[in-house]
Amino acid sequence: MIPMVDLKTQYLALREEIDRGILQALESTQFILGPNVRAFEEEAAAYLGAAHAVGVASGTDALHLALVAAGIKPGDEVITSPFTFIATAEAILYVGAKPVFVDIDPQTFNLDPELVAAAITPRTRAILPVHLFGQPADMEALNALAERHGLLVIEDCAQSFGATRGGLQTGTLGTAGCFSFFPSKNLGCYGDGGLITTGSAEVAEHLRVLRNHGSWQRYHHSELGFNSRLDEIQAVVLRTKLKHIDEFNAGRRRVAQRYTAGLHALNGVTPPYETAGGVHVYHQYTLLSPRRDEIMAALQKAEIACAVYYPIPLHRQEVFAEDCQGLSLPVSEQVAAQCLSLPVFPELADDAVDLILETIGAALA
Repeated sequence: MIPMVDLKTQYLALREEIDRGILQALESTQFILGPNVRAFEEEAAAYLGAAHAVGVASGTDALHLALVAAGIKPGDEVITSPFTFIATAEAILYVGAKPVFVDIDPQTFNLDPELVAAAITPRTRAILPVHLFGQPADMEALNALAERHGLLVIEDCAQSFGATRGGLQTGTLGTAGCFSFFPSKNLGCYGDGGLITTGSAEVAEHLRVLRNHGSWQRYHHSELGFNSRLDEIQAVVLRTKLKHIDEFNAGRRRVAQRYTAGLHALNGVTPPYETAGGVHVYHQYTLLSPRRDEIMAALQKAEIACAVYYPIPLHRQEVFAEDCQGLSLPVSEQVAAQCLSLPVFPELADDAVDLILETIGAALA
């Protein structure tokens, strides 16, 4: 069996350091906002080139709190992608704003800036691009639009830790960056965890208040806040893995390049596209094929994992049925009907990649 991701192998390679750090945290009994959380925030900010980084309980909370801190409120519109995990749009709804879904670029699967421009109204307050699957969005074009119209840009970096655009890390290209550390992510913890980056000391301080019940001093609450704190044990895991993130991402890119070289020789399948000027970190390796179901069946028969990310665009989800009635986003719909993600993780061996390619080739023969 070839899995989508192999967390066990990665853990075994780092076990001594992770176990030692967790035991030290247990012995310290500082479990909430302890020294490892503070150290991880500093180390992540330094790696990313961000002025400030604030740990929170999940990637969803990172998006939610970033929108709260940005002042997004009921009646506002936030332009975002329909081809993403639902957390992107959930966070917009949490603050009472309206997600405005705009179609994606057929090559990158990220927001199409020209369509974003056409969707801006007097109620638009922010653009929320997703760096999907680890491919940075066209931030130059989106930031130019934002500057022209006085909008905020909140980056969804849930899948892009370590990805760069123009030499700059995702999460430092907009007003704020929102990261997820779900276990399967390029930088993942052993539970839920998230991080918000910002260039503003004032915003960072506000986020620290928001994540801790609106409290700036114990038992003093200045506003309605949330219980959204990255815990100490997850911070230990993240600090350990952060030291290896470049190695992990290089391993994913090695796998991706081998896949792409092999898929180019096949008819009926389109490998993922990499934009010039950016570094894709392949949280997912997602191909397109009108014969997706045949490929899936062959892989499953060979006990090779695969997955469809995402089978239903957000504007077609039941929760958005009323607001999006009659909305057609043809690129997102076509990509959802043809996309297939293959196993991709740093430890995936070349011979396993070759077996997967052989299985796909046989299915398409």
